[in-house]
Amino acid sequence: MNLHDWIDELSDVLDLDPEIEIDEALVLDLARVVAHTVERPAAPVTAYLLGLAAGAQGTDPSTVEKLAARAQQLAEGWERPAGAPDPDDVDDDVPDDSGVDHTGERFD
Repeated sequence: MNLHDWIDELSDVLDLDPEIEIDEALVLDLARVVAHTVERPAAPVTAYLLGLAAGAQGTDPSTVEKLAARAQQLAEGWERPAGAPDPDDVDDDVPDDSGVDHTGERFD
């Protein structure tokens, strides 16, 4: 299943008009910006609120683009509180791959 299949199935389950034009790239770009400038949990909440606003103000693509642009502008100007962690500064463990060759096979 791919993103378009998911959107079709979800639209059916949510009883949405399957002919509504959805700009996936616009929503994904907005979510990425919000996740990196505000915080990760703000991304899906922002996408949800964008959907509510689009439903209330009209779902034509130009309206959705204007709403998304305003949300993105807010996110890009967002200042994190002092001491808040940077969402791009991930301190994950890096696996030791010194015993693995370029094919992924171990050679120890």
